[in-house]
Amino acid sequence: MKKEFRFEVQTQWQQGQFENPKTHVSIIDGKQEIIVSAAREFKGEATAYNPEDLLLSALSSCHMMSYFYVCQQHGVKIIEYKDCAIGTLELRSDMSGGFSKVVLNPVVTLKDPSQELLAMSLHEQAHKLCFIANSVKFDIDIQSVINFI
Repeated sequence: MKKEFRFEVQTQWQQGQFENPKTHVSIIDGKQEIIVSAAREFKGEATAYNPEDLLLSALSSCHMMSYFYVCQQHGVKIIEYKDCAIGTLELRSDMSGGFSKVVLNPVVTLKDPSQELLAMSLHEQAHKLCFIANSVKFDIDIQSVINFI
C-alpha cells in the first residue's frame, strides 16, 4: 500500500527587504523562518543558509534518522553520532550545474564492541531507506567509522 505525505515550504522575497538581492525567507508552517541566500561563491550572503547547505543537511539528517531506525530494529545501541557531509557541485560553462557527489562521514560511538560489524553494515540499509537519498540523482558515498566508549 502506497502512502503519500505532503510537505510545504513558502519562499518569499521582496525588493529591498535585504541588502543582498539574493537573500530571501523560507517559511515552514509552525516553525522559525529561515533566512536563505545564494552561496557565498555565487555572490550570496555568506552568513545565511544556502540551498546547497540545506541539501547537505537534509541528506546527513535523513541518513542519521534512517540509521537510528535500522539500529533500533537490530538492537544496536548508539551512544553518539556525528557526521560531516561534503558535497561536490560542478558548474558548467552555461552556468547550470548540480551536485555530482556527496560523501557522508558518519562517526558512530557504541558501547558494545561485538556490534561493530553489524553497526557498520546497517549504513547500507539506512541509505536504502533514506527519503532524501532516494530523491536525488547524484552518487552518495558513505564512509563510516565506528568508535566505542
